[in-house]
Amino acid sequence: MRRKIAAGNWKMNGDNNLLDDLTTLTVGQNISDPEVIVCPPHTLLNKAVEKTGNSFIKIGGQDCHVEKGGAYTGDISASMIAETGAKYVIVGHSERRDGHNEGNQGVRAKVQAAWSAGLNAILCIGESAAERSSKDTLSIIGTQLHASLPDDATAVNTIVAYEPIWAIGTGKTPTLNQIKETHDMLRDELINRFGTEGMKIRLLYGGSVKAANATEIFQVENVDGALVGGASLKATDFQPIIDALAET
Repeated sequence: MRRKIAAGNWKMNGDNNLLDDLTTLTVGQNISDPEVIVCPPHTLLNKAVEKTGNSFIKIGGQDCHVEKGGAYTGDISASMIAETGAKYVIVGHSERRDGHNEGNQGVRAKVQAAWSAGLNAILCIGESAAERSSKDTLSIIGTQLHASLPDDATAVNTIVAYEPIWAIGTGKTPTLNQIKETHDMLRDELINRFGTEGMKIRLLYGGSVKAANATEIFQVENVDGALVGGASLKATDFQPIIDALAET
């Protein structure tokens, strides 16, 4: 059985008050309970790890550089993230791919860097509105998955998150049939490439997930949880999503 995941991506939001709020989340420790991951800005990683140390909430970074160190002003390496006590890092988010011109090969290198530092990589893939309209979704995300995910992927070091770019922060979501079609294809691709290990790698859906639609999304086959944006910033918004996941 694949353990469910509720992962929160705070993006460029958050402060110490939100970290205090984070500790009010109710998180179970059993395999049947969802695994909860929160990815705050890098400036809050140390404090986030410290504040959640006695809970079952896990912390992750939002991006990492491919190099371990050097003259890369403003960047952070995977090993630096790991040194904070964080266990995860998001790579390949569309806001990085689009805003920072990150291609599949660069994302692939970041996944490798994350693994080398002992981090679990949350690999993001997704199509644009134009690609969805032209019916290129499966081709686009299939290419992204193949090119961005190295050959050594396992269920231990990798989580894949499907986030349609046009649904992020817009309030729009694909239909349940569209989500199923996409996740089924991703599962098939993972199994074809990695065999039985591909059946174990968890697949998350992301893009305007909130309490109101969480239950129906989590009931879709091959959806193992969610990568949540704005609704993860407040415990009162995130907790119902965690609870919905626990009940499916």
